[in-house]
Amino acid sequence: MDEVIDLRLLFHQLNNQLGIILANAELLEAKATDEVSRAREAQPAASALDALGTAGEIRRGASYLVPEQ
Repeated sequence: MDEVIDLRLLFHQLNNQLGIILANAELLEAKATDEVSRAREAQPAASALDALGTAGEIRRGASYLVPEQ
């Protein structure tokens, strides 16, 4: 049972950390003063969104390993 709680906690922490990265990347993108800078600053935000999606896929894929409560 402890392993199940730890796995859920890890996914929760990962989502929180990626959310912080995404928020900061979006702030940088919004503060960009020209199109080249905006395009450059959009890359970390897009990558953070991709990482959140990947974490969700891993969580769903791992859910079959976690017994129903």
